[in-house]
Amino acid sequence: MKRDMDLVRTILQKVKASEDPWGLHETLDIEGYTQNQISYHIKLLHEAGLLDAQEVSEMGQDGFRWWPGSLTWAGQDFLNAAKDDSLWKKAKETVIKPGASFTFDLLLAWLKAQVTTTLGLP
Repeated sequence: MKRDMDLVRTILQKVKASEDPWGLHETLDIEGYTQNQISYHIKLLHEAGLLDAQEVSEMGQDGFRWWPGSLTWAGQDFLNAAKDDSLWKKAKETVIKPGASFTFDLLLAWLKAQVTTTLGLP
C-alpha cells in the first residue's frame, strides 16, 4: 500500500482534535479512505514515532485494525509544522510531488525551514 501524506496529516489532525488527552482509542472514519488504508497509516505513524497506537485485530476479522492513541512529541512537532493549509499545499507541490523521491525527514525539514522563514527567524 502506498503512503498517503494527506491521510497521515488528517489522522494526526483528528487525534489532536480529540477531547481525550489519552487519545481516541477507537476506529477513525475518514471520507474517501477504507478502514484498511486508515489502519495501515496509523500503524506507519506508530512505527515512525509520531503516534501512540494499538493493534486491535481479532481472529476472523476482515483485514487488520489499529486504533490511534495520542500524539507523541514528534507527532505534535510535525503537525505544528504542517498545520497551515497553504504551506501544506506548497509542500505537496515541492516535496511530495508525484514521482518525486522524498523521505519523511526531508519533508519535516522543509516544513520547519518554511515556518522559520515565515516567522523571520535566523
